Amino acid sequence: MNRKATALDVAKRAGVSRSAVSLVLNGRGDGNVAKESQDRIRLAAQELKYSPNAIALSLRNQRSRVIGIVSDEVVVSPFDGNIIGGADDVARSRGFVTVVMDTERDAARDASAIETLLDRQVDGLMYVTVGLKPLDVPHGMLRVPSVLANCYDSSPKPQLHHVIPDEITGGRDATEHLLQLGHRDIALLAGAEGSPAAPLRVEGYRDAYAAAGLSVRADRITMAGWDIDAGFHGAMKLLDGVSPAERPTAIMCANDRLAIGVALAAARLGLSIPADLSVMGYDDEARIADTMVPALTTMALPLREIGRAAMTTLLDTIEGVSGADTAETNVETMVPCRLVIRESTGPAPTR
Repeated sequence: MNRKATALDVAKRAGVSRSAVSLVLNGRGDGNVAKESQDRIRLAAQELKYSPNAIALSLRNQRSRVIGIVSDEVVVSPFDGNIIGGADDVARSRGFVTVVMDTERDAARDASAIETLLDRQVDGLMYVTVGLKPLDVPHGMLRVPSVLANCYDSSPKPQLHHVIPDEITGGRDATEHLLQLGHRDIALLAGAEGSPAAPLRVEGYRDAYAAAGLSVRADRITMAGWDIDAGFHGAMKLLDGVSPAERPTAIMCANDRLAIGVALAAARLGLSIPADLSVMGYDDEARIADTMVPALTTMALPLREIGRAAMTTLLDTIEGVSGADTAETNVETMVPCRLVIRESTGPAPTR
């Protein structure tokens, strides 16, 4: 049987000291070990299939090296699981493991889930939600380092750091893309009433119009909901029985499912996308946006990046990394959304 690789084996292969290996693989390399040496250490560890002994690390550091994650429905939902995936990527790279509990949207289970994880001696906690929303923070999260991902503390004086998408800039960038293609009459199916994300995307839409010196028509903004049928009916109201000169040349949607509904309405009315009508989504939902015909231009929500940023903030606090105190005083990190241009948007048609 082959001998299991040790930290000394990694050090020899990377041409560094054993202490340098320990610092890098325990997440304390920055500021202590040159980046080139860090890269060699990680490559050597990967080649040798070496990983630090978690039990030994826990005994030395008096930590469990376990992070508890509570979600409202991320685990059982087809959406937003990438947040947990991104968080787990960072945790594993720094020698931690994650334990996830899902409350299945039952807020009454929040406190018990947190207490269950605290009983397991977790070093820190993260709360993750499907969709941007305010959170009544369970009191137990204040007993250990904690962070919020895709949600924010609803109290007047937030006590926990939160990591959320930059929805205003996302809405502005989506609108600017269409404006740059020559569209001036852009309708917005803006999501559901009561959603925290919807008014932020509307604000971005208005900002882009204002920056272009254009006025927004009030009747071009509709709080339509989130589902395919809402997109279909919203588009039919905008397009059916309207002359080409009066219908919008582009429809922006607050998610990709609405965009599917718009595409179905366009097909019903014999309109070609994007020759007659450009369609813009939001989310870049897997197995939807890139497989639509034509493939959907959309704003990608930075879900995995949110998970990574939240976990990095949490672990930096736990491990006392330089700069973590600043992150604690600034309670918000906003992660930019990314424009993904595909075939559903094109130049505005001539009228």
